[in-house]
Amino acid sequence: MGEAFAGKKLGRKAGLWGALAQSIPDIDFLASFWMDTASNLLAHRGFTHSILFCALITPVFAILAERWHRPHNISLSRWLLFFGGVIFTHILIDAFNNYGVGWFEPFSHLRMSFNAIYVADPFFALGPILAAVALIYLPRTNLLRRPVWLFGLGLSGLYLLYCLANKYYIDRTVRDILANQKISYTRYFTTPAPLQNWLWYVVAGDDRGYHVGFRSVFEDRPTMDFEYFPVNDSLLDETHDHVELNKLKRFSQGFYTVEKWGDTLVFNDLRFGQIIGWQDPRQKFVFHYFLQHPDDNTLVVQRGRFKHWDWAVARNLLVRIFRD
Repeated sequence: MGEAFAGKKLGRKAGLWGALAQSIPDIDFLASFWMDTASNLLAHRGFTHSILFCALITPVFAILAERWHRPHNISLSRWLLFFGGVIFTHILIDAFNNYGVGWFEPFSHLRMSFNAIYVADPFFALGPILAAVALIYLPRTNLLRRPVWLFGLGLSGLYLLYCLANKYYIDRTVRDILANQKISYTRYFTTPAPLQNWLWYVVAGDDRGYHVGFRSVFEDRPTMDFEYFPVNDSLLDETHDHVELNKLKRFSQGFYTVEKWGDTLVFNDLRFGQIIGWQDPRQKFVFHYFLQHPDDNTLVVQRGRFKHWDWAVARNLLVRIFRD
């Protein structure tokens, strides 16, 4: 986006401004240095990913860049349009995965989650990465620079549209299957399994429990295999005035279960998937928080994401994707 905006005038500096502006919403990682884990979960992708933050930080970047590069013939309004577009694109794209984005903070704690693309999808990143590398090496006057940035932005944009089409197809198919299998639910979502957009993780249930399964876009079976996980809210009676628990419930948007592992009470946020669930349908959930041992919850969102992975697991993922 930096190259598209001012590559001819600023050269590689335009790309640097784009990279800096695109990264600024993630400054919220600093909160992890003084917040407890549960509070940090809510702070991440909170205010710094809000429309208000975008509106406040955009003129700061625009005025700084406009003065830094004088003399030039780029108007302040163009700088505002550029930085506003880059920062808003960041908070927009983040909303397409399952973490949730606080667009309306601090006025509302509603989190936007479209659940259409995996948080680290290499197919989405491929185009921009190739384009960025090419732009680093191509001279400023090279006529290929424009086709390169068009390729980088265009390929990721087309892939995102493809993901939305897959999302629509999966949701329509799964809802029909749930109705045919007479599975009632008040809460429901689908989101891609790791690293791709063809196998989808499905959760449907209510305050008593959730049916969890996987569905491929290439699958034509009229049924699905589900595993049932009770919420087990009664286990929370063992906790006394657990401040973190309320934060975890809010963060999970209601999609949670509680389990006991030995003498440890565990809070599962179902939105982040199930550890190699396509291979072992009774596996633990990626996000599992130890309520009685808060110091053991570092990187709670990440620690189960690729647990138990090896070449056999990766191969089984491919097999499951193309199962008919």
